Amino acid sequence: MTPPATPAVAHTTALPLDGLRLEASGPPGPADGLVAEHLRLLGAEGAAHPGGHITLGGPEFNGIITHTRWGDRALDEATVQAATGIMAVHGRRGGTPRGLAVDYAATATGVLAVQALLAGLLAQARGVQVTGAEVSAERAGLLAVSQYLAAAGAEEGEAAEVAPGGPPFTCADGVVFELETLNPSAWAAFWGALEAPRDAVRRGWRPFQFRYATACAPFPQSLHDAARAAAWELIQDAARSSGAEVCPLRSLAERAAEYDGAPPWELTPHGASYSGRAAGQADAPLAGLTVLEAGRRIQAPLTAHLLGLLGAEVVRIEPPGGDPLRGMPPACSGISARWLALNRGKKAVEVDIKSPADRELLRAMAAEADVFLHNWAPGKAAELGLDHEHLSAVNPALVYAYTSGWAGRLQEAPMGTDFMVQARTGVGEAARPADEPPAPSLMTLLDVLGGLIGAEAVLSGLLLRQRTGAGVRVDSSLLGAADVLTAAARARAAQGLDPRRPAGFRRPLPTADGWLAVPDHSAVPHDVRDLSTARALERLQKDGLSAVPVVTDLADLLSSGSISLDAHGAPAVPDPWRFA
Repeated sequence: MTPPATPAVAHTTALPLDGLRLEASGPPGPADGLVAEHLRLLGAEGAAHPGGHITLGGPEFNGIITHTRWGDRALDEATVQAATGIMAVHGRRGGTPRGLAVDYAATATGVLAVQALLAGLLAQARGVQVTGAEVSAERAGLLAVSQYLAAAGAEEGEAAEVAPGGPPFTCADGVVFELETLNPSAWAAFWGALEAPRDAVRRGWRPFQFRYATACAPFPQSLHDAARAAAWELIQDAARSSGAEVCPLRSLAERAAEYDGAPPWELTPHGASYSGRAAGQADAPLAGLTVLEAGRRIQAPLTAHLLGLLGAEVVRIEPPGGDPLRGMPPACSGISARWLALNRGKKAVEVDIKSPADRELLRAMAAEADVFLHNWAPGKAAELGLDHEHLSAVNPALVYAYTSGWAGRLQEAPMGTDFMVQARTGVGEAARPADEPPAPSLMTLLDVLGGLIGAEAVLSGLLLRQRTGAGVRVDSSLLGAADVLTAAARARAAQGLDPRRPAGFRRPLPTADGWLAVPDHSAVPHDVRDLSTARALERLQKDGLSAVPVVTDLADLLSSGSISLDAHGAPAVPDPWRFA
């Protein structure tokens, strides 16, 4: 390994990439414009022209090249969504595979490419010679569905039925809204106020509770009927009295009108005592660094999982008795397959954050860590004495990372969960073409993308610390993820244009025994409904049109060759980057 000529430590810089230059070359790649934009937001200078090969370097570094590509089978966004199971998962609510009208796989690819560049520069600064990385949209797509894929390969069935159905709801005034609560008593009280049948309320809770896991919620139609019979004022009163929350679906034009132009993360230096730490023996960019993660559900655990894949030692802070989600069905060797998809390979320490003694233990652990990461409710860290000013006092070099719902950017925002943020920011409109009513996807789009952006933010903070010697607070959010995902559609809305994709956009073609997806904007010369999928592929290929079979059962991906099994027998998707 050849270290850089000058250690990249203790320079005066306000942003991680100040003084570095980016260059793009080659044919366009997935989301190369997003990569260039994020690099410029982080301080790099360079041309804006597209290109799938992006080079980033400066006087302190040897330079690193990242190559983005679609994949081995896929040709564009539509075919990536078909080949990786995204269409299958997004389509569960309606009962048939459906393409996301937003460029979800490409967006994830772009964020992962920025991660690769930041990790490569950080590795060089720490004495590990990384010169290049490759990111494919197919691998990004597999990462996006990794929890659903893990469940498909588990030893037992799902905790709730996988069948069509789910929110949003429509009230008597025509207001379309999302409902959110994590409390079964609040759920029952909300529907009780609307006089919904008690049996339907009872039967509806489980599919509603597990819709994050199954991407559908087949609860009784009578719940939709009860909502449709109630005026919006009554719906709001029922939410206030029960403790549940409701959020009307906002349009992209509304989001464009209030958009503040903020980047998806914020970096705030808070100390000046870091003198650099050499990497460990392994070649991984983050080898030798320690991440403390006090995360729940998806967003923060995925952020920490990605940092672990890059070589960091990740220590999960779990409540007494361990994370209850370890037991969430379906299981592999007695452990939740979904939990393993986000947390395999992490160490765990049980800490009772309600106990003063255990909070002191956590502060002592943070004093020796490089990163402290959490996604607690707003204000909770300060209430516990575990906010950035408290932990930076014991470790001025700490990168303190908070992955939140709203980042404090919106007044009177609802609960910061995936589907509520989708509803509030216009994702429900952007994700569906014009002939489908706006509705948030029940695939956890923002939790996953928020986790990716959280890792991008932490890597930015680590690189800034490496170059300046200062500890950093980094904030990212689901709101930031929504703004990144809807950027193109929101820009169209801001210009007074129709922000939605045309009717039928990215809708796969039915065949006699399955579905096919063709590249975006391709004209299909034949009706293939009476042909087998294999015969339809042959027919289209003779006409010079490429197509990809749509994965409808995620279990079919388990034998694709790219999916491995972990020590518990749970499916594991490949690392999203390849470093050189």
